[in-house]
Amino acid sequence: MGQSHSELDDEVALTHIQELYRKFASECPSGNLHLHEFKKIFGISSDSTEEESAYMDNVFRSFDANHDNTLDFMEYVAAVHLVLRGKLEDRLRWSFKLYDRDGNGHLDKKELKQVVKIIYNIKRHGNPSETDNLTPDQITDRIFDLVDKNKDGQISLEEFMDGAQKDQWVLDQLKLDVRPCGWFLEQQRKNVEEELQRKNNK
Repeated sequence: MGQSHSELDDEVALTHIQELYRKFASECPSGNLHLHEFKKIFGISSDSTEEESAYMDNVFRSFDANHDNTLDFMEYVAAVHLVLRGKLEDRLRWSFKLYDRDGNGHLDKKELKQVVKIIYNIKRHGNPSETDNLTPDQITDRIFDLVDKNKDGQISLEEFMDGAQKDQWVLDQLKLDVRPCGWFLEQQRKNVEEELQRKNNK
C-alpha cells in the first residue's frame, strides 16, 4: 500500500526540523520568540506578500497557548512538529482553532471568510488556476453549504472535521493551513537561494 505520508511530508526530513530548532536558539537566546522573530524563522520578510504575513500572524496566534504574545521553546516545538509532521486530524483541529478567532468553539461566516481570503490570495499569487474562478465570498458560502449540517449559520468543530475529511474540495480550500509543508519547503528554498546570493555578492 505504501506510506500514508505524502512525498512532501517525506521531504520534510528531520534535518529541516533540526534547522528550525537551531534557528530558534540563535534568533532568541532569551528563550521567548516574538512575532517578528517567528516570521523571520519561517522566511517572512518585508518583501513577502501581505497574505503570507497575515497567514503567519494567524499561525503564531494559534500556537501562543498562554496568550502572552511570545512563543516559548515548548510552544515552538509543538508548532514545528504539528506544522511539519502532524496527522491530518490534528492539523484539522489546529486549523479550526486558527479560524476560530473569538475562541467560542464555532466558526461564523466572517471568521471563515477572513482565512479563506488569505488562502485565496496566497493561491492566486502562487498559482492563479488553483482559485477555481470563485471569489472568497463564494468559497465561504459553498463551504457553509457543504459543512454546516444543522444549518444554524455556524460550523462546529465536529462539522468542520467531518466536512473536511469527507469532501476533497473543502479540504483543498483549507489545505494551506492543513498541509503547509509545500509552502514551508518553498520558504526554505528561497532562504537558501537568498543566502547564496548574499555570499556571492560579497
